Amino acid sequence: MTIITRFPPSPTGFMHIGTARTALFNWLYAKRHGGKMLFRIEDTDRARHSEEAVVALINSMTWLELDWDGEIVSQFEQRERHADVARELLAQGKAYECYCTPEELEAMREKARAEGLPTFYDRRWREPTQTPPAGIKPVIRIKAPLEGESTIHDRVQGDVTVANAQLDDFILLRSDGTPTYMLSVVVDDHDMGVTHVIRGDDHLNNAFRQKIIIDAMGWSVPVYAHLPLILGPDGTKMSKRHGAASVEEYRDMGYLPEALRNYLLRLGWSHGDDEIISDAQAMEWFDLEHIGKSPARFDFDKLASVNAHYMAQAEDKRLLSLITPFLREHHKVELCDISEARLLAGMAELKTRAKTLAQLADEGAFYAKAVPLDFDEKAAALLDKDTLAALLEILETLENFTAGALETACKAVAASLHGGKLGKVAMPLRAALTGRSVSPSIFHAAEILGKDESCKRLSVVISG
Repeated sequence: MTIITRFPPSPTGFMHIGTARTALFNWLYAKRHGGKMLFRIEDTDRARHSEEAVVALINSMTWLELDWDGEIVSQFEQRERHADVARELLAQGKAYECYCTPEELEAMREKARAEGLPTFYDRRWREPTQTPPAGIKPVIRIKAPLEGESTIHDRVQGDVTVANAQLDDFILLRSDGTPTYMLSVVVDDHDMGVTHVIRGDDHLNNAFRQKIIIDAMGWSVPVYAHLPLILGPDGTKMSKRHGAASVEEYRDMGYLPEALRNYLLRLGWSHGDDEIISDAQAMEWFDLEHIGKSPARFDFDKLASVNAHYMAQAEDKRLLSLITPFLREHHKVELCDISEARLLAGMAELKTRAKTLAQLADEGAFYAKAVPLDFDEKAAALLDKDTLAALLEILETLENFTAGALETACKAVAASLHGGKLGKVAMPLRAALTGRSVSPSIFHAAEILGKDESCKRLSVVISG
């Protein structure tokens, strides 16, 4: 049997981080078993449908580097097939036409609430004794079982059982002929050959209703695996107020896709104490049995730590390409051949200091900026012009402008002016060359900038 999973988001907004984890788990399970992951847009709700959201979903999947098999399927385009199934169930006596008006349904709900009962439709048209009223188009409802129990064998939650009395005769086909979500999902999963339904546990209740349709049609029940929620650091449902909600926001904050994949994998699934897990290892190890039943808490510090690991491993040229938009947007810097060369020369040290691409751009921006620099408040306080003038006088005479020679020059000025305290020279030099009070090794940075640029920056500061 070929394993087939599916990723079926609704195009009503951005891709939430929980949705991204669901996509990842479906992708990994299919990859591990040599199967397929299909991509379906569940767009039957046309009132909330957004083409921009469709594009955002595709872009998020592409950025996460989660590929899918075949073309993207639109659920809305299959609506006639869904309606045909409803009509087939009606013809078989497994569904029925209901002529209740909205007013009648609301009256039923009010009566049930007053009596402390579930607000279900009272099934008055299931075995009708009355004549259908004229001028009312009926909906088609499923005939849910009235007695006994139903059980979902879930690979994460275990066996979950409900009394059939808790299941209602829900609508399959609306009075305007459009299918409901509950019907469309079941038909699409069957037609697409889906063998494993891996999704959030907020859909567990839906599984019982969907199984009614599956059983009525005589179709195979897929393997279910309902994933627990992702909670914010404070234990409440993950939302934008926790810092970021969508995949695109994590991209824009400067996280690498491989880091987010690794972190999401460990958010609810484990392989011993392993924290850093490559794609190859994930495809070899991922299973449903090691998904936890309890909700996982999102930890931004852990994500940053994982991201720092992958940044340190990344190729320098790739990082240069990735920080270019951050330099342009946050620092108003357009790179040229010289600034690119400087950034690449300093990248080995820069990338071990940063946890995100945004931080990497901040740390390395001085390599690409033109004088005069913008000085932060702490850096401005360090600009000792007398010390810098004495240092410049030595630097202008250096033939070999190397980190070692620069350190020797700073030590000489420190001995002359500051009783040998190197920091009294190195800190003003750092501030003058970078505009910041914190930077990579300033002697190495100055060597990368070169003699002409370093002396130019010192001269600008000294001249005021």
